[in-house]
Amino acid sequence: MRIRDALPEDLAAIVRIYNDTVPSRESTADLEPVTVQQRGAWFIGHTPERRPLWVVEQEPGVVLGWCSLRDFYGRPAYAATAEIGIYVDAGARRHGLGRTLLRAAIARGPELGLSTLIAVVFAHNAASVGLFEAEEFERWGSLPGVARLDDRLADVLILGRHLGVSRG
Repeated sequence: MRIRDALPEDLAAIVRIYNDTVPSRESTADLEPVTVQQRGAWFIGHTPERRPLWVVEQEPGVVLGWCSLRDFYGRPAYAATAEIGIYVDAGARRHGLGRTLLRAAIARGPELGLSTLIAVVFAHNAASVGLFEAEEFERWGSLPGVARLDDRLADVLILGRHLGVSRG
Protein backbone atom coordinates (compact mmCIF):
# COMPACT_ATOMS: atom_id res chain seq x y z
CA MET A 1 0.00 0.00 0.00
CA ARG A 2 1.36 3.39 -0.97
CA ILE A 3 0.21 6.96 -0.34
CA ARG A 4 1.27 9.51 -2.94
CA ASP A 5 0.30 12.91 -4.30
CA ALA A 6 -2.64 12.69 -6.67
CA LEU A 7 -1.91 13.09 -10.37
CA PRO A 8 -4.30 14.47 -13.02
CA GLU A 9 -4.85 10.94 -14.32
CA ASP A 10 -6.19 9.96 -10.86
CA LEU A 11 -9.07 12.44 -11.00
CA ALA A 12 -11.52 10.02 -12.65
CA ALA A 13 -10.95 7.45 -9.86
CA ILE A 14 -11.21 10.16 -7.19
CA VAL A 15 -14.56 11.31 -8.63
CA ARG A 16 -15.82 7.72 -8.95
CA ILE A 17 -15.01 6.97 -5.31
CA TYR A 18 -16.67 10.21 -4.22
CA ASN A 19 -19.77 9.63 -6.35
CA ASP A 20 -20.20 6.14 -4.91
CA THR A 21 -20.96 7.81 -1.55
CA VAL A 22 -23.66 10.17 -2.84
CA PRO A 23 -26.64 7.74 -2.74
CA SER A 24 -26.00 6.67 0.87
CA ARG A 25 -26.42 10.24 2.19
CA GLU A 26 -23.69 9.41 4.72
CA SER A 27 -20.52 11.13 3.53
CA THR A 28 -21.29 14.10 1.32
CA ALA A 29 -23.82 16.90 1.12
CA ASP A 30 -23.87 16.60 -2.67
CA LEU A 31 -27.21 15.13 -3.66
CA GLU A 32 -26.23 14.29 -7.25
CA PRO A 33 -22.99 12.83 -8.64
CA VAL A 34 -20.31 15.30 -9.75
CA THR A 35 -18.33 15.16 -12.97
CA VAL A 36 -14.60 15.10 -13.56
CA GLN A 37 -14.99 18.49 -15.25
CA GLN A 38 -16.76 19.94 -12.20
CA ARG A 39 -13.91 18.77 -9.99
CA GLY A 40 -11.14 20.16 -12.20
CA ALA A 41 -10.70 23.48 -10.36
CA TRP A 42 -10.96 21.69 -7.00
CA PHE A 43 -8.18 19.34 -8.07
CA ILE A 44 -5.94 22.17 -9.25
CA GLY A 45 -6.52 23.97 -5.95
CA HIS A 46 -4.61 21.27 -4.10
CA THR A 47 -0.85 21.65 -3.91
CA PRO A 48 1.54 19.07 -2.46
CA GLU A 49 3.43 21.62 -0.37
CA ARG A 50 0.41 23.35 1.21
CA ARG A 51 -2.98 21.66 0.72
CA PRO A 52 -2.28 18.21 -0.66
CA LEU A 53 -4.56 15.68 -2.26
CA TRP A 54 -3.25 12.20 -1.64
CA VAL A 55 -4.33 8.86 -3.05
CA VAL A 56 -3.72 5.43 -1.63
CA GLU A 57 -3.08 2.58 -3.99
CA GLN A 58 -2.49 -1.08 -3.32
CA GLU A 59 -0.84 -1.58 -6.68
CA PRO A 60 0.39 1.06 -9.13
CA GLY A 61 -2.44 2.88 -10.87
CA VAL A 62 -5.27 1.37 -8.79
CA VAL A 63 -6.60 4.14 -6.52
CA LEU A 64 -8.48 2.74 -3.51
CA GLY A 65 -9.02 5.95 -1.59
CA TRP A 66 -8.04 9.56 -1.19
CA CYS A 67 -7.50 12.29 1.35
CA SER A 68 -7.75 16.02 0.79
CA LEU A 69 -6.71 18.95 2.92
CA ARG A 70 -8.34 22.27 2.14
CA ASP A 71 -8.42 25.73 3.61
CA PHE A 72 -10.69 26.21 6.58
CA TYR A 73 -12.71 29.39 6.17
CA GLY A 74 -10.15 30.97 3.80
CA ARG A 75 -8.93 33.86 5.92
CA PRO A 76 -5.28 34.40 6.89
CA ALA A 77 -5.73 33.81 10.63
CA TYR A 78 -6.88 30.26 9.83
CA ALA A 79 -3.90 29.37 7.62
CA ALA A 80 -2.61 26.78 10.13
CA THR A 81 -5.96 24.94 10.11
CA ALA A 82 -7.14 22.62 7.34
CA GLU A 83 -10.35 20.70 6.78
CA ILE A 84 -9.73 17.05 6.02
CA GLY A 85 -11.80 14.81 3.78
CA ILE A 86 -11.26 11.06 3.39
CA TYR A 87 -13.04 8.77 0.93
CA VAL A 88 -12.41 5.06 0.37
CA ASP A 89 -13.61 2.82 -2.45
CA ALA A 90 -16.66 0.80 -1.38
CA GLY A 91 -14.86 -2.49 -1.98
CA ALA A 92 -11.87 -1.45 0.11
CA ARG A 93 -13.63 -0.12 3.20
CA ARG A 94 -13.07 -1.58 6.65
CA HIS A 95 -9.49 -2.58 5.79
CA GLY A 96 -7.73 0.33 7.47
CA LEU A 97 -7.20 2.55 4.42
CA GLY A 98 -9.09 5.49 5.93
CA ARG A 99 -7.08 5.18 9.13
CA THR A 100 -3.84 5.00 7.13
CA LEU A 101 -4.74 8.19 5.26
CA LEU A 102 -5.81 9.97 8.44
CA ARG A 103 -2.62 9.02 10.26
CA ALA A 104 -0.56 10.25 7.31
CA ALA A 105 -2.34 13.62 7.44
CA ILE A 106 -1.77 13.89 11.19
CA ALA A 107 1.91 13.02 10.81
CA ARG A 108 2.56 15.28 7.83
CA GLY A 109 0.41 18.19 8.98
CA PRO A 110 3.15 20.09 10.83
CA GLU A 111 5.50 19.99 7.82
CA LEU A 112 2.64 21.61 5.85
CA GLY A 113 2.47 24.39 8.42
CA LEU A 114 -0.65 22.97 10.07
CA SER A 115 -1.39 23.00 13.76
CA THR A 116 -5.04 21.92 13.56
CA LEU A 117 -7.16 19.54 11.50
CA ILE A 118 -10.94 19.89 11.29
CA ALA A 119 -13.39 17.28 10.02
CA VAL A 120 -16.99 18.17 9.17
CA VAL A 121 -19.01 14.95 9.39
CA PHE A 122 -22.67 13.99 9.36
CA ALA A 123 -23.58 12.93 12.90
CA HIS A 124 -25.31 9.80 11.55
CA ASN A 125 -22.09 8.64 9.83
CA ALA A 126 -20.96 6.40 12.69
CA ALA A 127 -18.02 4.95 10.73
CA SER A 128 -16.47 8.36 10.06
CA VAL A 129 -17.17 9.69 13.54
CA GLY A 130 -15.59 6.55 14.98
CA LEU A 131 -12.55 6.83 12.71
CA PHE A 132 -11.81 10.40 13.72
CA GLU A 133 -12.49 9.87 17.41
CA ALA A 134 -10.21 6.81 17.43
CA GLU A 135 -7.43 9.13 16.23
CA GLU A 136 -8.02 11.61 19.07
CA PHE A 137 -10.27 14.06 17.29
CA GLU A 138 -12.70 15.68 19.70
CA ARG A 139 -16.22 16.95 19.15
CA TRP A 140 -15.82 20.71 18.93
CA GLY A 141 -19.26 21.58 17.67
CA SER A 142 -22.64 20.41 16.54
CA LEU A 143 -24.81 22.01 13.90
CA PRO A 144 -28.30 20.53 14.32
CA GLY A 145 -30.46 20.08 11.25
CA VAL A 146 -28.29 22.15 8.89
CA ALA A 147 -28.40 19.69 5.97
CA ARG A 148 -31.50 18.51 4.12
CA LEU A 149 -30.94 15.02 2.80
CA ASP A 150 -34.00 14.24 0.72
CA ASP A 151 -36.89 14.29 3.20
CA ARG A 152 -34.94 14.61 6.46
CA LEU A 153 -32.73 17.06 8.23
CA ALA A 154 -29.25 15.92 9.25
CA ASP A 155 -26.97 17.13 12.00
CA VAL A 156 -23.32 17.92 11.32
CA LEU A 157 -20.47 17.46 13.76
CA ILE A 158 -17.28 19.46 13.76
CA LEU A 159 -14.42 17.27 14.94
CA GLY A 160 -10.98 18.67 15.56
CA ARG A 161 -7.50 17.81 16.65
CA HIS A 162 -4.48 19.93 17.48
CA LEU A 163 -1.26 18.56 16.03
CA GLY A 164 0.99 19.25 18.97
CA VAL A 165 1.99 22.76 17.94
CA SER A 166 1.77 25.38 20.65
CA ARG A 167 -1.42 27.45 20.56
CA GLY A 168 0.28 30.13 22.72
